[in-house]
Amino acid sequence: MSLSLHNLTVSYLRHPAVHHVSGTFAKGDATAIFGPNGAGKSTILKAMVGLIKPDSGQVSLGGIAPDQIAYLPQAAQIDRSLPVSVLDTVLTGAWRHTGAFGAVRPADKRAAFAALETVGLAEFAQRPVAALSSGQFQRVLFARILLQDAPLILLDEPFTAIDASTTFDLLQLVSRWRAEGRTVIAVLHDYEQVRAYFPYTLLLSKEVIAWGKTETVLTDAHLQRANANASHWHARAPVCHVDDEVAPSLSVPSAAPAVKD
Repeated sequence: MSLSLHNLTVSYLRHPAVHHVSGTFAKGDATAIFGPNGAGKSTILKAMVGLIKPDSGQVSLGGIAPDQIAYLPQAAQIDRSLPVSVLDTVLTGAWRHTGAFGAVRPADKRAAFAALETVGLAEFAQRPVAALSSGQFQRVLFARILLQDAPLILLDEPFTAIDASTTFDLLQLVSRWRAEGRTVIAVLHDYEQVRAYFPYTLLLSKEVIAWGKTETVLTDAHLQRANANASHWHARAPVCHVDDEVAPSLSVPSAAPAVKD
């Protein structure tokens, strides 16, 4: 089975956030979800992890279980005020096999320290997360994803408001995950990041503008259409219910190379 969306419509208070989105994500590869502000990009990820319920349509995870998804929400949605250490935060990535209240194994601690070493924060293990900079905290969250060892990684604006050095280092991890055959889907705002690190792109503006190889999606014509669509979208448009059988469908090839694009 492929990781796909079929006729997905999601609304907030009857205001459509995404509208009849259909398509297939490249398996074992990296796809960016790109588009104007308010285009519904984060909504797609929340629907995929079950945080919001679609009005119509469905999400197919291609046989991936919910506990096999590593999901990183926007930084503003994460509470850093709790008195939790860097190490303990990374160790939450082991919950998949320990459970929320299970004992942490020595192997988990070793893996957590290795993940911190990978992101350049080994010496910060006992520091409270509240004392970290935005960039340091994002490195911690990427270390947690390393510990999760998930086949599907969903990132919601992972490089917003962090320094260029941290962004570069974390993008190298995205490249590593691609090389390991994991599926990475990220909401991004930086055009150059998308072109350099994400071979596939879903250009979204409430609905699908284009979906496929990045070089064929991020054209001037498509970007202009996305911006025009966002500016003219009816803010009070009612939710449209269309039968799945007659909904538009758009797919990109899921037969991506074994190494992540």
